[in-house]
Amino acid sequence: MFTGIVQSIAKIVDVTDKNGIRTFVIDFNQGFCTDLEIGASVAVDGVCLTVTELVSDIRVKFDVMLQSLLITTLSEYENGTFVNVERAAKDGAEIGGHPLSGHVDFKVPIINVNQIEDNYCIRLGLSKEWKRYVFPKGYIALNGASLTISEVNKKEEWFEVWLIPETRRMTVFEAKIAGDHINVEIERGTQVIVDTVRDTLQESLGPLLPLFEKLLLEQGVDIDSLGRDVT
Repeated sequence: MFTGIVQSIAKIVDVTDKNGIRTFVIDFNQGFCTDLEIGASVAVDGVCLTVTELVSDIRVKFDVMLQSLLITTLSEYENGTFVNVERAAKDGAEIGGHPLSGHVDFKVPIINVNQIEDNYCIRLGLSKEWKRYVFPKGYIALNGASLTISEVNKKEEWFEVWLIPETRRMTVFEAKIAGDHINVEIERGTQVIVDTVRDTLQESLGPLLPLFEKLLLEQGVDIDSLGRDVT
């Protein structure tokens, strides 16, 4: 498990492919790898990777399977790419963000980045398959960082997050531009509640559910946000 609080930025220094496995060699900040062992988990831009070799006190190797490459941005990374990193949380660790599994659900493109004084607003695309789990004030993990969604437009299929200076300082977001892709992990509690509410309404209303959803939208209510106060 991870906390969603990015601990530092690391640099990919080598990428090799062999028999459907991509191996990354990553250099970390001094001290990040203290007591790190082979088999340990590290979130790299939100993707849970397993340590396969400790090359030095700052350099580590990770192997990535084809399925992870297909779903995440790891398929796009080359030598010199900087990434967000977080060590797996220890028992009793404070959850500063929200609990993450490190299992990325999908990746989305950045539509635009708007800077307002010291704040960044990032607008990202939103696929039909996942938009039911995304709504204002909900949690979401972007490249392993726990963030709060500020605004959503499901009709136009985008959502926005705001970044304070500290988040920009500790993460790779400062360097991102329109067209870059970002890994997304949906908050699991939100996913369970949204699915439960929809299943319950489907059982109760049956074919009337679309009409009920339309009526809610006319009142400015997103049916998928009905259970959010429980999260």
